Amino acid sequence: METTLKRIVLGVTGGVAAYKAAELARRLVKRGIEVQTVMTGAAGHFVGAATFQAITGRPVYADLWDARVANGMAHIDLSRDADLILVAPASADFLAKLAGGHADDLLTTLCLARDCPLLLAPAMNRQMWEHPATQRNVDLLAGDGVELLGPGHGEQACGETGPGRMLEPDAILDGVDAYLQPKSLRGLRVLVTAGPTYEAIDAVRGITNRSSGKMGYAVAKAAAAAGARVSLVTGPTGIPGPAVAETVAVTSAQQMLEAVEARVDEADIFIAVAAVADYYVLNPSENKIKKDAHILTLELAPNPDILANVSSLDKPPFCVGFAAESENLEEYAELKRKRKHLPLIVANDATKAIGSDEVELVLLDDAGRHVLALADKATQARRLVEHVARLYNANNP
Repeated sequence: METTLKRIVLGVTGGVAAYKAAELARRLVKRGIEVQTVMTGAAGHFVGAATFQAITGRPVYADLWDARVANGMAHIDLSRDADLILVAPASADFLAKLAGGHADDLLTTLCLARDCPLLLAPAMNRQMWEHPATQRNVDLLAGDGVELLGPGHGEQACGETGPGRMLEPDAILDGVDAYLQPKSLRGLRVLVTAGPTYEAIDAVRGITNRSSGKMGYAVAKAAAAAGARVSLVTGPTGIPGPAVAETVAVTSAQQMLEAVEARVDEADIFIAVAAVADYYVLNPSENKIKKDAHILTLELAPNPDILANVSSLDKPPFCVGFAAESENLEEYAELKRKRKHLPLIVANDATKAIGSDEVELVLLDDAGRHVLALADKATQARRLVEHVARLYNANNP
């Protein structure tokens, strides 16, 4: 995955969620990022320094007066070449210290003496999170330019359920990516379709395709990270959806069309990633069709072309199409772009892209072809969104 980060200081405070910080460190290292761990004294009651040292390959610091730092200024030296300080978990006590400007240990002192961004992933009991004092501290920190990732809502170690749970490592990494991504779509409304559609044959059978929804979800996530208000209309995927402003679950192509039509008038940009079934069954059975020795004949009718319907509106949004082809990729994609009057179409090889976590994309627009070399779908989605933003902003200065 592409990243602008080279070095992160990972702060770990006291709380049972500290065990998740070890997995977070592992994932950061896997991205090629140098991770320097700084722990509070309380953090050591939940997870050992040796764990982080083994994962990151770097010594762990916890003492403001650590003799390993020759000049005695660990709070300065540790952060000066860091691109980001990420504290996960960030306890209620730690939030209070930062909000009040306290610097009584290495991690708080380091955060006050930093010259790089600071992100916090809070973790605490729900009453602690909802307490007015904590909420005041959160507001103070936001006013100081500190970004909070979460907390999430769910079951907690104390047995209660509610807000205060630390986000999972993947969600924290998504938050870091979103924070760092240029806000090139800030203030715009983006409508995205994703996944397959399912056309019923009878009560239990249907016609669908192998689309996983991963690319559409990645595009929705990248657009939201770029500052857009995203509405995602998704067919059945079976994978967790991204955190966007609105998610609408549909089944059939007709339902997807209706959901799109209900929202398209407010959309500035429409990105049609969904693999919509070309046909539906004219007379599906309400009951399960019993198997017998006879040949079953299905009468199929063409589904509406959602992208064509949108692009042919009197005042269409900026429309982006996807073309998954198994042969003559760019030729067929360009024909589709011209036929539907699209400013941009994304071409990919259907035999390689469907179900895969990596894909090569070719973007076709009025300026020609732009190849996005093989990369994971999250990276490709960010590249695509930046290309869309450049085209949109050039046409709407």
